[in-house]
Amino acid sequence: MEQLIEKLASTHDLTDDELRCLIEDGSCDDLLFQKAEALRQQIYGKDVYVRGLIEISNYCKNNCYYCGIRRDNRQVDRYRLTPEQILECCAEGYDLGFRTFVLQGGEDPYFTDDLLCALLKTIKSRYPDCAVTLSLGERSRDSYQRLYDAGADRYLLRHETASPAHYNKLHPQELSLENRQRCLFQLKEIGYQVGSGFMVGSPYQTTDCLIADLRFLQQLQPAMIGIGPFLTHQDTPFREFENGNTQLVLRMIAILRLLFPYALLPSTTALGTADPLGREKGIKAGANVVMPNLSPVSVRKKYELYDNKICTGDEAAECRMCLSRRMESIGYKIVVDRGDVKSPERTKTPS
Repeated sequence: MEQLIEKLASTHDLTDDELRCLIEDGSCDDLLFQKAEALRQQIYGKDVYVRGLIEISNYCKNNCYYCGIRRDNRQVDRYRLTPEQILECCAEGYDLGFRTFVLQGGEDPYFTDDLLCALLKTIKSRYPDCAVTLSLGERSRDSYQRLYDAGADRYLLRHETASPAHYNKLHPQELSLENRQRCLFQLKEIGYQVGSGFMVGSPYQTTDCLIADLRFLQQLQPAMIGIGPFLTHQDTPFREFENGNTQLVLRMIAILRLLFPYALLPSTTALGTADPLGREKGIKAGANVVMPNLSPVSVRKKYELYDNKICTGDEAAECRMCLSRRMESIGYKIVVDRGDVKSPERTKTPS
């Protein structure tokens, strides 16, 4: 196992069989995490980038079997933020030092291109030094182009799984992996900094599924890769399944860092929900992004993709300060920065 880890750290790739061994055998996790953290510090130092997350709507036209805001969940207290509320969140976030705003929501037809383009232009005019990320699901290429032209810099769209058979077990027939992947490549072609990713431990997932995810990401070469544990929600068809394994999530973060040295890797809220120290452990395994919540406290409990989500009662300033202290406790620091992905020509020595 030590030889496999050394090979991955030096060549940034392994065969499928070698990846299978590394994914399934956690006997050398400490060495794996050490190598991943060292590479992360070589490129990004001890800086941790923050993204201000604004959950703009929990309406969704889709019916994904794992998701708490799926269309057929009648228990959800639905909401939409107004453009004015979203701009208030941006104003508060900017004062707290955020230089990236992430507008995330279900696939809600209410948020038309016209509405979003007007909102994007206002945000970019008020905060020209900030990046705006959208995470609003599958849209048409024309829609992605309009939003990009209006000022969107980045787009997050997890592929969830790169195995067609597995994808069909997680989603209803009207959704397809083919279209999901098409959207991701279209976003790259348009010029977005693209983020993708997958759940770890989702129902019916195998090691081969995880290897397929890594191979797809090697094709896509996204700027950001977000992964986290599958977490159940009581009002979904998958309520009886077990949550994903946190240690496997950390192992996959480290593998991703060594496969994609320059990628932006978030230590997610889902990881912090699964383990009280999950976000710190994610950073120590090679991640370099955290995403505090800027959404109004009044709606945070309503945007529940999974049960027991953390930080639903905290004000934005509390989330920001709490994460700063958490990062400082492990020797890292949150920076006021757009946090763009670095390239091989722009490396940084450890601080």
